[in-house]
Amino acid sequence: MTVLLTLVGAAAMLLAYKLARDEAADFLDGQLRQVALNAGLGLPDADAPPASDQDPEDQIAVTIWKGGVVAHTTLRGLDIARPSKPGFENVVIVGEPWRVYSTDNDTWTVQVAQRDKVRQEFARSAAVGAAAPILIVIPLSWLVVGWALNRMLGRLDTLARDIANRSAVAAAAIPLTGIPVEVAPLVESMNGLIVRLRAAVEAQKRFLSDAAHELRTPLAAMQIQVDNLKINSSGSVGAEFEAGKAALAQGVKRASALVGQLLRLARLDEPVAPLSETVEVGPLLLDCVGDHVVLAEHKGIDLGARMETSATLHGSVEELRVLFANLIDNAVRYTPSGGQVDISLTLRDGRSVVEVLDTGTGLPPGAISRIFDRFYRASPPDVEGTGLGLAIARRIAERNGLVLTVENRPDGAAGVLARVTLPA
Repeated sequence: MTVLLTLVGAAAMLLAYKLARDEAADFLDGQLRQVALNAGLGLPDADAPPASDQDPEDQIAVTIWKGGVVAHTTLRGLDIARPSKPGFENVVIVGEPWRVYSTDNDTWTVQVAQRDKVRQEFARSAAVGAAAPILIVIPLSWLVVGWALNRMLGRLDTLARDIANRSAVAAAAIPLTGIPVEVAPLVESMNGLIVRLRAAVEAQKRFLSDAAHELRTPLAAMQIQVDNLKINSSGSVGAEFEAGKAALAQGVKRASALVGQLLRLARLDEPVAPLSETVEVGPLLLDCVGDHVVLAEHKGIDLGARMETSATLHGSVEELRVLFANLIDNAVRYTPSGGQVDISLTLRDGRSVVEVLDTGTGLPPGAISRIFDRFYRASPPDVEGTGLGLAIARRIAERNGLVLTVENRPDGAAGVLARVTLPA
């Protein structure tokens, strides 16, 4: 398109040059002739074919005064007033505007005049000469651009049909063969989107599979206990019956907890609502610690909190409560009896930091890279859990502009350090 439009523009420029040159040549030739004819009386006009410059309107009028008396004039029969001052000026002679130039000395006064109509005609001719190429270029450009766009859009039609014929689960990349260079980045971006969508679909499939697997275990245990209750429903209530009821209640509790976490995780995948709440981190953190005091005392764990600074942030109070509660709950659950869990709010490098430090079993090798995966559990088999707590915590941190890290204690002792860094 650039090459074609350049050729059309060059042709229009040559046409404009020719029209302007012809117009200027006619006008200037006429000026040359009239200067020669006005140089003195009795000079004959050279033999020349009739031309536009021979129009009486185009003539240059010369009037010469000597001592205040007209000595020569080309405007016969007109009473021309002697100019009052030398130089250029606009005058009206017999009701018609003229452009004049005058000069004088002690004896002679010379005035050269030209009708203003001549200048208007010259301007009109120049305007027509400039507009004509543009008027010619417009339809030519329309044809050139239309032809080029039709060629490009024709190839885009093929792309559109390919996309329209794809199924919702199509995973293959869109081929770049025959795609215009200008559109190739768009197609490459669409291929990147297909890859991300495919990864999201695979993640959802794994999530559903893992959720079904996790739910199958408590439901199967509950079914076994229900069958046992049916067998032992002879009317007598003994220790075995009570144990079955307790196991059934524990299974219901576990399944309910898992379903609740799944629902919370699904809600956290929704778009983030505008954050309008101002959260006082210290009091919220102390509330979460207080909620786990009973569990810590039951296990014989020393649970303590240290608030060295105050901090506020804009976010969701309920989501932040779940975040801190999950981190504290993990620390208490994975710390054996007689251990210690310390929660602190400190100021580090100008940013408030919440840390949860425990003396538990720590993370096994290779677990750090997967610790935030859904349903991944790095804890010992005898510790009850669903593997969703840290996944929920990380999602909440992302939604509220926080940085969450979980790692083994840096001091070399057994245990885990969970750190939440607040925005500056």
